[in-house]
Amino acid sequence: MAEYVNMDTLRFQLYQVHDMPQLFQYARYAEYDKDAVDIFLDSIKDFSDQDLYPSFREMDEAPAHFKDGKIVVHPAVGEAMKKGGELGVIGASYDMQAGGLQLPGMAFHAAYYIMEAANNNIPGYLGLTAGAAHLIIAFGNEWLNETFVGKMLGGQWGGTMCLTEPQAGSSLSDITTTAYPQEDGTYRIKGQKIFISGGDHEHNDNFVHLVLARIEGAPAGTKGISLFVVPKKRPEAGNLVPNDVITAGDYQKMGQKGYCTTHLVFGENEGSTGWLVGEPHKGLKYMFQMMNEARIAVGRGAVSIASAAYHASLQYAQERPQGRRLKNDGTKDVSEEQTLIINHPDVRRMLLLQKAIYEGALSVVNQTALYHDLEMVSEGEDHEKYYLLLELLTPIAKTYPSEKCREAVDNGLQVLGGYGFCTDFVLQQYLRDIRIMSIYEGTTGIQSQDLLGRKVTMQKGKALEYLAAEVQKDMEAALTYDELKPYAGMLGQKLQLVQKVLGKLMPYAMKGQYERYLSDATLFMQMMSTVVVGWQWLKMATAAKQALVTGDDTYTTAFYESKVHTLKFFYKYELAKVDSLAQILMDEAVLTILEEKELIC
Repeated sequence: MAEYVNMDTLRFQLYQVHDMPQLFQYARYAEYDKDAVDIFLDSIKDFSDQDLYPSFREMDEAPAHFKDGKIVVHPAVGEAMKKGGELGVIGASYDMQAGGLQLPGMAFHAAYYIMEAANNNIPGYLGLTAGAAHLIIAFGNEWLNETFVGKMLGGQWGGTMCLTEPQAGSSLSDITTTAYPQEDGTYRIKGQKIFISGGDHEHNDNFVHLVLARIEGAPAGTKGISLFVVPKKRPEAGNLVPNDVITAGDYQKMGQKGYCTTHLVFGENEGSTGWLVGEPHKGLKYMFQMMNEARIAVGRGAVSIASAAYHASLQYAQERPQGRRLKNDGTKDVSEEQTLIINHPDVRRMLLLQKAIYEGALSVVNQTALYHDLEMVSEGEDHEKYYLLLELLTPIAKTYPSEKCREAVDNGLQVLGGYGFCTDFVLQQYLRDIRIMSIYEGTTGIQSQDLLGRKVTMQKGKALEYLAAEVQKDMEAALTYDELKPYAGMLGQKLQLVQKVLGKLMPYAMKGQYERYLSDATLFMQMMSTVVVGWQWLKMATAAKQALVTGDDTYTTAFYESKVHTLKFFYKYELAKVDSLAQILMDEAVLTILEEKELIC
């Protein structure tokens, strides 16, 4: 069995960097301790080894497809839904009274990280089902909960989120799917949805679609959007009957070929029944709960792929002999045996880049999950703090992994040279699979505008103040170790540079020049997220240094030293890029805003 995830690194982050055991003091998580979480994660690793990883390449070679009006997927999808339900992983973080395990979100994300590293095609089916069930739990009435949630969390029924339409894309204010009120309190749904991940297949008895639609006569724009439960088969007199939800096709993709992406038609024959979730015209607000969870999940998925790619390229580099090392006089001794390519500096640079990016991105996901857990159990000012920190980090937790982990996987392919480009080796599949992540659940451009346009400015910058305080606290902890002092100082300088850039940009927003303010939001995202990952590496290096100084033998000395070494690598090769990004962001030239004279030709 090839290694696709490092469980020591995962546990190091969960317990020594982010202190997940702090959560067990709260009533919500009091049923758990470190041993219980470890048992759960070990069961997920066994499940991933036995049921997910073996079918990973098969799913790429035999993609999900549309045939005779149905979506055909690999049989492993059905087995995974069944076993995922038995393990409780679908609703692991949900309340026990709702059928969940009430695990901390950090443990939930860790479980999915392991599964996605093993096979990034399958966990999406489970995760979307969990997200759809959560919306019903949070906003649906008792009947909806009793009718749908149990079978979803048990893995018998699948769940989806249906937002995108052919004419609207990411512009949700332009959706036209319509809900017509009926005398019995239900709604007749009519419209089309595209790019619906996990939208249909033969291995689940039913699919529960969470559909955004506009009630007939509702206001235009996003304020007129409502949320509906629209199952493929509706319950009627104790039976399931077809609900006029037609699967029109499946999109064939360059990657994640085992994860079906469907085109659904609702109410073609005027017979699609939907049930309103919550109140009318609040559908987008409700859906954003699921979308925020999904955005963190997309970032986590990208980290998972980068983890698997790193271990595949590392294994290759440790086994592939080629060339000889240079001597100090610049010559090579051709009489010597060839050296392993891991001994060449440029290969080591590419491997370290992969490690620095994927472990740093994993730490951001874990940090974000921790804030979500703390938000759920805290009150008063602490609740506000964790809510704002969660809001601020969510677009970063989605975007940094989606963009930079693709770069990491690309470097992994490069390590293999020509073999990396061949289908005999898995790196080319990882590169194709990860490419979608910067598009899923709001593109990089959308996330970047959310960060700069909404999250940075919310409550007059209070979220940024809280973040700066968190970073400062960890910088002070790092300053207790002489080896880390220079890096704490560098991080402080970069944080000040972010503030300087915002000081330059904010006047545009204050003058109402919002297009100018947001025109380079993606570059601001790059800068801000690089600083955030720099913070995470300082946290990891501090935890590792503390372990080395105190003689903590949870992991080997080499393990802890590798964290400190990778911190130094990240600061030299990645954090240094913040300066050039700041220079671009503060440049007065405006070159991308449409003017009367079109200059793109």
